[in-house]
Amino acid sequence: MAGARRYFGTDGIRGRVGSAPITPDFMLRLGWAAGQTIRDKGGDSVVIGKDTRLSGYMFESALEAGFSAAGVHCWLLGPMPTPAIAYLTRTLRAGAGVVISASHNPHYDNGIKFFCPDGMKLDDEAETAMEELLERPPQVVACEALGRAQRVADAPGRYIEFCKGSVGRDVTLHGLHIVVDCAHGATYHVAPSVFREMGARVTAIGNEPDGLNINVACGSQDPQALSREVVRQGADLGIAFDGDGDRVVMVDESGRVVDGDALLYVIAAERAQRGELRGSVVGTLMSNLGLEHALARLDVALERAKVGDRYVLERLRAVEGVIGGESSGHIICLDRTTTGDGIISALQVLEVMVSRERTLSELAAPMERYPQRMVNVPLPPGGNPLESPSVCDAVRLAESELGADGRILLRPSGTEPVLRVMVEGYDEALVARTVEALAEAVSRAGSDTID
Repeated sequence: MAGARRYFGTDGIRGRVGSAPITPDFMLRLGWAAGQTIRDKGGDSVVIGKDTRLSGYMFESALEAGFSAAGVHCWLLGPMPTPAIAYLTRTLRAGAGVVISASHNPHYDNGIKFFCPDGMKLDDEAETAMEELLERPPQVVACEALGRAQRVADAPGRYIEFCKGSVGRDVTLHGLHIVVDCAHGATYHVAPSVFREMGARVTAIGNEPDGLNINVACGSQDPQALSREVVRQGADLGIAFDGDGDRVVMVDESGRVVDGDALLYVIAAERAQRGELRGSVVGTLMSNLGLEHALARLDVALERAKVGDRYVLERLRAVEGVIGGESSGHIICLDRTTTGDGIISALQVLEVMVSRERTLSELAAPMERYPQRMVNVPLPPGGNPLESPSVCDAVRLAESELGADGRILLRPSGTEPVLRVMVEGYDEALVARTVEALAEAVSRAGSDTID
Protein backbone atom coordinates (compact mmCIF):
# COMPACT_ATOMS: atom_id res chain seq x y z
CA MET A 1 0.00 0.00 0.00
CA ALA A 2 2.43 2.68 1.21
CA GLY A 3 5.14 1.54 -1.19
CA ALA A 4 2.81 1.97 -4.19
CA ARG A 5 1.91 5.56 -3.33
CA ARG A 6 3.24 8.34 -5.52
CA TYR A 7 3.60 11.26 -3.11
CA PHE A 8 3.40 10.15 0.52
CA GLY A 9 6.47 8.71 2.22
CA THR A 10 6.85 7.44 5.77
CA ASP A 11 6.35 10.94 7.18
CA GLY A 12 4.15 12.86 4.78
CA ILE A 13 5.35 14.58 1.61
CA ARG A 14 8.77 16.23 1.50
CA GLY A 15 11.18 17.62 -1.08
CA ARG A 16 13.00 20.60 -2.57
CA VAL A 17 10.97 23.81 -2.80
CA GLY A 18 10.08 24.52 -6.44
CA SER A 19 10.58 20.92 -7.54
CA ALA A 20 7.56 18.66 -7.89
CA PRO A 21 5.64 18.00 -5.76
CA ILE A 22 6.74 20.87 -3.48
CA THR A 23 5.17 23.58 -5.65
CA PRO A 24 2.31 26.03 -5.07
CA ASP A 25 0.03 24.43 -7.68
CA PHE A 26 0.45 21.00 -6.13
CA MET A 27 -0.26 22.37 -2.67
CA LEU A 28 -3.50 23.92 -3.89
CA ARG A 29 -4.56 20.55 -5.33
CA LEU A 30 -3.44 18.79 -2.13
CA GLY A 31 -5.52 21.19 -0.04
CA TRP A 32 -8.55 20.43 -2.17
CA ALA A 33 -7.95 16.65 -2.04
CA ALA A 34 -7.43 16.74 1.73
CA GLY A 35 -10.53 18.90 2.09
CA GLN A 36 -12.62 16.40 0.15
CA THR A 37 -11.28 13.59 2.36
CA ILE A 38 -12.15 15.57 5.51
CA ARG A 39 -15.68 16.24 4.28
CA ASP A 40 -16.16 12.58 3.33
CA LYS A 41 -15.41 11.72 6.96
CA GLY A 42 -17.91 14.29 8.26
CA GLY A 43 -15.45 17.07 9.12
CA ASP A 44 -15.65 20.70 8.08
CA SER A 45 -12.46 22.36 9.37
CA VAL A 46 -8.68 21.97 9.37
CA VAL A 47 -5.85 23.34 11.52
CA ILE A 48 -2.80 24.61 9.59
CA GLY A 49 0.55 25.32 11.22
CA LYS A 50 4.09 25.72 9.92
CA ASP A 51 7.70 26.14 10.93
CA THR A 52 9.76 29.25 10.13
CA ARG A 53 10.82 28.53 6.54
CA LEU A 54 10.22 31.40 4.15
CA SER A 55 8.41 29.07 1.74
CA GLY A 56 5.86 28.24 4.44
CA TYR A 57 3.92 31.43 3.74
CA MET A 58 3.55 30.50 0.07
CA PHE A 59 2.38 26.98 0.81
CA GLU A 60 0.05 28.10 3.60
CA SER A 61 -1.78 30.35 1.13
CA ALA A 62 -1.97 27.61 -1.51
CA LEU A 63 -3.33 25.04 0.95
CA GLU A 64 -5.82 27.57 2.31
CA ALA A 65 -7.14 28.17 -1.22
CA GLY A 66 -7.51 24.43 -1.82
CA PHE A 67 -9.34 23.83 1.45
CA SER A 68 -11.62 26.79 0.81
CA ALA A 69 -12.47 25.45 -2.66
CA ALA A 70 -13.49 22.16 -1.03
CA GLY A 71 -15.72 23.98 1.48
CA VAL A 72 -13.45 23.39 4.49
CA HIS A 73 -12.75 26.12 7.06
CA CYS A 74 -9.14 26.83 8.07
CA TRP A 75 -7.77 27.59 11.54
CA LEU A 76 -4.41 29.29 10.82
CA LEU A 77 -1.85 28.96 13.63
CA GLY A 78 1.21 30.54 12.05
CA PRO A 79 4.65 29.24 13.13
CA MET A 80 4.06 26.53 15.75
CA PRO A 81 5.79 23.26 16.68
CA THR A 82 4.50 20.12 14.97
CA PRO A 83 3.21 18.61 18.25
CA ALA A 84 1.29 21.84 18.90
CA ILE A 85 -0.65 21.28 15.68
CA ALA A 86 -1.51 17.75 16.87
CA TYR A 87 -2.76 19.12 20.19
CA LEU A 88 -4.75 22.01 18.70
CA THR A 89 -6.31 19.71 16.10
CA ARG A 90 -7.88 17.85 19.01
CA THR A 91 -8.91 20.85 21.08
CA LEU A 92 -10.37 22.79 18.14
CA ARG A 93 -12.33 19.68 17.11
CA ALA A 94 -10.91 19.94 13.58
CA GLY A 95 -11.29 17.29 10.91
CA ALA A 96 -7.51 17.19 10.41
CA GLY A 97 -4.27 18.98 11.22
CA VAL A 98 -1.71 20.08 8.63
CA VAL A 99 1.95 20.85 9.31
CA ILE A 100 4.04 22.72 6.72
CA SER A 101 7.58 21.67 7.62
CA ALA A 102 10.62 19.69 6.56
CA SER A 103 11.65 19.12 10.17
CA HIS A 104 15.45 19.04 10.50
CA ASN A 105 16.12 19.59 6.77
CA PRO A 106 17.64 22.81 5.36
CA HIS A 107 15.46 25.84 4.54
CA TYR A 108 15.29 25.02 0.82
CA ASP A 109 13.29 21.85 1.60
CA ASN A 110 9.70 21.79 2.77
CA GLY A 111 6.91 19.31 3.21
CA ILE A 112 3.47 18.47 4.51
CA LYS A 113 2.39 16.23 7.37
CA PHE A 114 -1.17 15.44 8.42
CA PHE A 115 -2.80 14.60 11.74
CA CYS A 116 -6.12 12.86 12.33
CA PRO A 117 -8.80 14.51 14.52
CA ASP A 118 -7.42 12.61 17.54
CA GLY A 119 -3.92 14.07 17.05
CA MET A 120 -2.41 10.87 15.69
CA LYS A 121 -0.51 10.72 12.39
CA LEU A 122 -2.71 10.13 9.36
CA ASP A 123 -3.19 6.47 8.43
CA ASP A 124 -2.35 4.82 5.10
CA GLU A 125 -6.00 4.60 4.07
CA ALA A 126 -6.54 8.36 4.28
CA GLU A 127 -3.27 9.10 2.46
CA THR A 128 -4.23 6.71 -0.32
CA ALA A 129 -7.64 8.39 -0.62
CA MET A 130 -5.93 11.77 -1.03
CA GLU A 131 -3.59 10.40 -3.70
CA GLU A 132 -6.56 9.15 -5.70
CA LEU A 133 -8.25 12.55 -5.47
CA LEU A 134 -5.05 14.29 -6.58
CA GLU A 135 -5.51 12.71 -9.99
CA ARG A 136 -8.74 14.68 -10.47
CA PRO A 137 -9.05 18.40 -11.28
CA PRO A 138 -10.22 20.41 -8.23
CA GLN A 139 -13.88 21.39 -8.26
CA VAL A 140 -15.00 24.49 -6.41
CA VAL A 141 -18.08 24.32 -4.19
CA ALA A 142 -20.84 26.91 -4.51
CA CYS A 143 -19.70 30.40 -3.53
CA GLU A 144 -21.83 30.48 -0.39
CA ALA A 145 -20.31 27.15 0.72
CA LEU A 146 -16.64 28.18 0.41
CA GLY A 147 -14.46 27.62 3.46
CA ARG A 148 -13.44 30.56 5.62
CA ALA A 149 -10.05 31.21 7.23
CA GLN A 150 -9.39 32.50 10.73
CA ARG A 151 -6.16 33.18 12.63
CA VAL A 152 -5.91 31.60 16.11
CA ALA A 153 -4.27 34.46 17.99
CA ASP A 154 -3.93 32.62 21.30
CA ALA A 155 -2.45 29.41 19.84
CA PRO A 156 0.98 29.84 21.54
CA GLY A 157 -0.59 30.40 24.96
CA ARG A 158 -2.87 27.38 24.61
CA TYR A 159 0.07 25.13 23.75
CA ILE A 160 2.32 26.56 26.48
CA GLU A 161 -0.31 25.69 29.10
CA PHE A 162 -0.67 22.19 27.65
CA CYS A 163 3.08 21.61 27.89
CA LYS A 164 3.25 22.82 31.50
CA GLY A 165 0.36 20.52 32.34
CA SER A 166 2.38 17.46 31.25
CA VAL A 167 4.21 17.47 34.63
CA GLY A 168 2.93 17.66 38.19
CA ARG A 169 1.52 20.96 39.43
CA ASP A 170 4.11 21.03 42.21
CA VAL A 171 7.05 20.83 39.78
CA THR A 172 9.03 24.06 39.72
CA LEU A 173 12.26 24.84 37.90
CA HIS A 174 13.37 27.58 40.30
CA GLY A 175 17.13 27.57 40.74
CA LEU A 176 17.87 25.98 37.34
CA HIS A 177 19.72 27.88 34.63
CA ILE A 178 18.81 26.39 31.25
CA VAL A 179 20.20 27.28 27.82
CA VAL A 180 17.52 26.64 25.16
CA ASP A 181 18.45 26.26 21.47
CA CYS A 182 15.37 26.65 19.26
CA ALA A 183 17.18 25.95 15.93
CA HIS A 184 15.70 29.21 14.58
CA GLY A 185 12.61 27.08 14.14
CA ALA A 186 9.05 26.62 15.30
CA THR A 187 9.79 26.56 19.05
CA TYR A 188 11.45 29.99 19.08
CA HIS A 189 8.51 31.82 20.67
CA VAL A 190 7.09 29.07 22.90
CA ALA A 191 9.91 26.92 24.35
CA PRO A 192 11.71 29.69 26.29
CA SER A 193 8.33 30.83 27.70
CA VAL A 194 7.47 27.33 28.95
CA PHE A 195 10.65 27.02 31.00
CA ARG A 196 10.59 30.63 32.22
CA GLU A 197 6.98 30.35 33.37
CA MET A 198 7.99 27.27 35.36
CA GLY A 199 10.64 29.27 37.19
CA ALA A 200 13.87 28.58 35.32
CA ARG A 201 16.42 31.18 34.36
CA VAL A 202 16.53 30.81 30.57
CA THR A 203 19.20 31.83 28.08
CA ALA A 204 17.76 31.42 24.58
CA ILE A 205 19.87 30.89 21.45
CA GLY A 206 18.77 29.97 17.93
CA ASN A 207 15.65 32.06 18.53
CA GLU A 208 15.95 34.64 15.76
CA PRO A 209 14.50 32.99 12.63
CA ASP A 210 14.81 34.86 9.33
CA GLY A 211 13.18 32.24 7.11
CA LEU A 212 16.50 30.90 5.89
CA ASN A 213 18.56 30.07 9.00
CA ILE A 214 16.43 27.20 10.33
CA ASN A 215 18.66 24.30 11.51
CA VAL A 216 21.86 26.10 10.43
CA ALA A 217 24.73 25.20 12.83
CA CYS A 218 22.27 24.86 15.71
CA GLY A 219 19.49 22.74 17.17
CA SER A 220 19.28 19.04 17.92
CA GLN A 221 21.13 18.09 14.72
CA ASP A 222 24.12 20.28 15.58
CA PRO A 223 24.28 20.88 19.36
CA GLN A 224 27.92 22.00 19.53
CA ALA A 225 26.98 25.68 19.91
CA LEU A 226 24.64 24.73 22.75
CA SER A 227 27.41 22.75 24.47
CA ARG A 228 29.76 25.72 24.29
CA GLU A 229 27.10 28.10 25.63
CA VAL A 230 26.24 25.83 28.57
CA VAL A 231 29.89 25.70 29.59
CA ARG A 232 30.42 29.44 29.00
CA GLN A 233 27.35 30.38 31.03
CA GLY A 234 28.00 27.81 33.76
CA ALA A 235 24.41 26.65 33.20
CA ASP A 236 22.87 23.54 34.73
CA LEU A 237 21.94 22.07 31.34
CA GLY A 238 21.00 22.84 27.75
CA ILE A 239 18.03 21.80 25.62
CA ALA A 240 18.09 21.71 21.80
CA PHE A 241 15.10 21.27 19.50
CA ASP A 242 14.94 20.65 15.78
CA GLY A 243 13.26 22.96 13.28
CA ASP A 244 9.71 21.77 13.89
CA GLY A 245 10.05 20.96 17.58
CA ASP A 246 9.29 17.26 17.65
CA ARG A 247 12.88 16.25 18.50
CA VAL A 248 15.04 17.12 21.48
CA VAL A 249 18.56 16.42 22.69
CA MET A 250 20.04 17.81 25.87
CA VAL A 251 23.45 18.87 27.14
CA ASP A 252 24.58 18.20 30.70
CA GLU A 253 26.37 20.65 33.00
CA SER A 254 29.76 19.72 31.56
CA GLY A 255 28.69 20.30 27.95
CA ARG A 256 28.30 16.61 27.08
CA VAL A 257 25.49 15.82 24.65
CA VAL A 258 22.77 13.52 26.01
CA ASP A 259 21.02 11.99 23.01
CA GLY A 260 17.56 10.50 22.53
CA ASP A 261 18.57 7.04 23.76
CA ALA A 262 19.80 8.41 27.09
CA LEU A 263 16.76 10.67 27.49
CA LEU A 264 14.49 7.73 26.72
CA TYR A 265 16.27 5.77 29.47
CA VAL A 266 15.82 8.58 32.02
CA ILE A 267 12.10 8.88 31.32
CA ALA A 268 11.44 5.13 31.18
CA ALA A 269 13.48 4.42 34.32
CA GLU A 270 11.49 6.99 36.29
CA ARG A 271 8.18 5.62 35.02
CA ALA A 272 9.29 2.11 35.97
CA GLN A 273 10.31 3.17 39.50
CA ARG A 274 6.95 4.86 39.97
CA GLY A 275 5.10 1.81 38.68
CA GLU A 276 3.70 3.86 35.79
CA LEU A 277 5.40 2.06 32.91
CA ARG A 278 3.09 -0.07 30.79
CA GLY A 279 4.24 -2.52 28.15
CA SER A 280 7.73 -2.51 26.66
CA VAL A 281 9.82 0.52 25.86
CA VAL A 282 10.06 0.86 22.08
CA GLY A 283 13.23 1.94 20.31
CA THR A 284 14.40 1.33 16.75
CA LEU A 285 16.86 -0.90 14.97
CA MET A 286 19.41 1.89 15.50
CA SER A 287 18.85 2.33 19.25
CA ASN A 288 22.14 1.83 21.07
CA LEU A 289 22.77 -1.54 22.69
CA GLY A 290 23.64 0.31 25.90
CA LEU A 291 19.99 1.38 26.16
CA GLU A 292 18.80 -2.20 25.88
CA HIS A 293 21.23 -3.38 28.57
CA ALA A 294 20.47 -0.46 30.93
CA LEU A 295 16.73 -1.11 30.70
CA ALA A 296 17.29 -4.84 31.20
CA ARG A 297 18.93 -4.11 34.56
CA LEU A 298 15.57 -2.58 35.55
CA ASP A 299 13.70 -5.63 34.22
CA VAL A 300 12.30 -3.48 31.41
CA ALA A 301 12.20 -4.91 27.89
CA LEU A 302 13.20 -2.92 24.80
CA GLU A 303 11.27 -3.62 21.59
CA ARG A 304 12.89 -2.52 18.32
CA ALA A 305 10.83 -1.03 15.51
CA LYS A 306 11.95 0.05 12.06
CA VAL A 307 13.62 3.47 11.91
CA GLY A 308 11.03 6.26 11.90
CA ASP A 309 8.68 7.68 14.53
CA ARG A 310 5.70 6.30 12.62
CA TYR A 311 6.94 2.76 13.20
CA VAL A 312 7.79 3.48 16.84
CA LEU A 313 4.23 4.66 17.38
CA GLU A 314 2.78 1.62 15.61
CA ARG A 315 4.84 -0.70 17.80
CA LEU A 316 3.95 1.20 20.99
CA ARG A 317 0.26 0.75 20.27
CA ALA A 318 0.78 -2.93 19.42
CA VAL A 319 2.51 -3.70 22.75
CA GLU A 320 0.29 -1.27 24.70
CA GLY A 321 3.36 0.69 25.72
CA VAL A 322 3.63 4.37 26.61
CA ILE A 323 7.30 5.33 26.10
CA GLY A 324 9.27 5.05 22.87
CA GLY A 325 11.71 6.96 20.73
CA GLU A 326 14.77 7.27 18.56
CA SER A 327 18.41 8.18 19.12
CA SER A 328 17.76 11.40 17.18
CA GLY A 329 15.59 12.64 20.06
CA HIS A 330 12.15 11.93 18.65
CA ILE A 331 10.57 10.69 21.89
CA ILE A 332 6.92 9.71 22.28
CA CYS A 333 5.25 9.80 25.69
CA LEU A 334 1.81 8.40 24.97
CA ASP A 335 0.77 8.92 28.58
CA ARG A 336 1.21 12.67 28.02
CA THR A 337 0.43 13.36 24.34
CA THR A 338 -0.18 11.68 20.98
CA THR A 339 3.04 12.32 19.07
CA GLY A 340 6.73 13.10 19.50
CA ASP A 341 7.07 16.39 21.37
CA GLY A 342 10.45 17.95 22.15
CA ILE A 343 9.21 20.34 24.84
CA ILE A 344 7.10 17.74 26.67
CA SER A 345 9.92 15.18 26.51
CA ALA A 346 12.35 17.72 27.98
CA LEU A 347 9.90 18.51 30.77
CA GLN A 348 9.68 14.82 31.69
CA VAL A 349 13.45 14.76 32.17
CA LEU A 350 13.44 18.03 34.13
CA GLU A 351 10.73 16.67 36.41
CA VAL A 352 13.00 13.73 37.27
CA MET A 353 15.95 16.05 37.91
CA VAL A 354 13.90 18.18 40.29
CA SER A 355 12.14 15.35 42.14
CA ARG A 356 15.29 13.23 42.51
CA GLU A 357 17.57 16.24 43.10
CA ARG A 358 20.03 14.81 40.58
CA THR A 359 21.98 16.38 37.73
CA LEU A 360 21.34 15.33 34.15
CA SER A 361 24.73 13.62 33.99
CA GLU A 362 23.90 11.54 37.07
CA LEU A 363 20.51 10.48 35.68
CA ALA A 364 21.95 9.48 32.30
CA ALA A 365 25.04 7.71 33.69
CA PRO A 366 23.52 4.18 33.97
CA MET A 367 23.00 4.15 30.18
CA GLU A 368 26.53 3.45 29.02
CA ARG A 369 26.64 4.13 25.30
CA TYR A 370 28.36 1.35 23.36
CA PRO A 371 30.70 2.32 20.48
CA GLN A 372 28.78 2.17 17.19
CA ARG A 373 30.14 2.31 13.65
CA MET A 374 28.19 2.35 10.38
CA VAL A 375 29.40 2.07 6.79
CA ASN A 376 27.32 2.51 3.65
CA VAL A 377 28.21 0.00 0.93
CA PRO A 378 26.95 0.76 -2.61
CA LEU A 379 24.51 -1.84 -3.96
CA PRO A 380 24.61 -3.04 -7.58
CA PRO A 381 21.31 -2.89 -9.51
CA GLY A 382 19.29 -6.00 -8.74
CA GLY A 383 21.88 -7.37 -6.36
CA ASN A 384 21.15 -8.62 -2.85
CA PRO A 385 24.35 -9.34 -0.87
CA LEU A 386 22.26 -10.35 2.15
CA GLU A 387 21.52 -13.64 0.34
CA SER A 388 25.20 -14.34 -0.31
CA PRO A 389 26.62 -17.36 1.59
CA SER A 390 29.92 -15.50 2.08
CA VAL A 391 28.15 -12.56 3.73
CA CYS A 392 26.15 -14.92 5.96
CA ASP A 393 29.39 -16.64 6.98
CA ALA A 394 31.04 -13.29 7.73
CA VAL A 395 28.08 -12.24 9.90
CA ARG A 396 28.16 -15.50 11.87
CA LEU A 397 31.91 -15.12 12.49
CA ALA A 398 31.47 -11.49 13.57
CA GLU A 399 28.63 -12.37 15.93
CA SER A 400 30.73 -15.05 17.61
CA GLU A 401 33.60 -12.58 18.11
CA LEU A 402 31.37 -9.84 19.51
CA GLY A 403 29.41 -12.17 21.79
CA ALA A 404 26.60 -10.88 23.99
CA ASP A 405 28.27 -7.45 24.20
CA GLY A 406 27.80 -6.74 20.50
CA ARG A 407 25.17 -6.30 17.82
CA ILE A 408 25.21 -6.35 14.01
CA LEU A 409 22.67 -4.82 11.65
CA LEU A 410 22.69 -5.01 7.85
CA ARG A 411 19.80 -3.18 6.20
CA PRO A 412 19.15 -1.63 2.79
CA SER A 413 18.63 2.12 2.83
CA GLY A 414 15.13 3.30 2.07
CA THR A 415 16.38 6.43 0.28
CA GLU A 416 19.55 5.49 -1.63
CA PRO A 417 21.11 2.39 -3.29
CA VAL A 418 23.34 1.38 -0.38
CA LEU A 419 23.41 -1.31 2.28
CA ARG A 420 23.98 0.07 5.77
CA VAL A 421 26.41 -2.06 7.77
CA MET A 422 26.23 -1.24 11.48
CA VAL A 423 28.21 -2.80 14.31
CA GLU A 424 28.02 -2.09 18.05
CA GLY A 425 30.11 -3.54 20.82
CA TYR A 426 31.88 -2.88 24.10
CA ASP A 427 35.36 -2.99 22.50
CA GLU A 428 35.75 0.00 20.16
CA ALA A 429 38.73 -1.47 18.31
CA LEU A 430 36.88 -4.74 17.70
CA VAL A 431 33.85 -2.80 16.47
CA ALA A 432 36.01 -0.91 13.95
CA ARG A 433 37.65 -4.11 12.65
CA THR A 434 34.31 -5.90 12.44
CA VAL A 435 32.48 -3.21 10.49
CA GLU A 436 35.36 -3.00 8.00
CA ALA A 437 35.39 -6.79 7.52
CA LEU A 438 31.63 -6.95 7.02
CA ALA A 439 31.66 -4.01 4.61
CA GLU A 440 34.37 -5.74 2.60
CA ALA A 441 32.37 -8.99 2.53
CA VAL A 442 29.26 -7.15 1.33
CA SER A 443 31.27 -5.27 -1.30
CA ARG A 444 32.84 -8.49 -2.62
CA ALA A 445 29.44 -10.17 -2.77
CA GLY A 446 28.08 -7.21 -4.74
CA SER A 447 30.98 -7.42 -7.19
CA ASP A 448 30.39 -11.15 -7.64
CA THR A 449 26.74 -10.41 -8.48
CA ILE A 450 27.81 -8.01 -11.25
CA ASP A 451 30.28 -10.55 -12.68
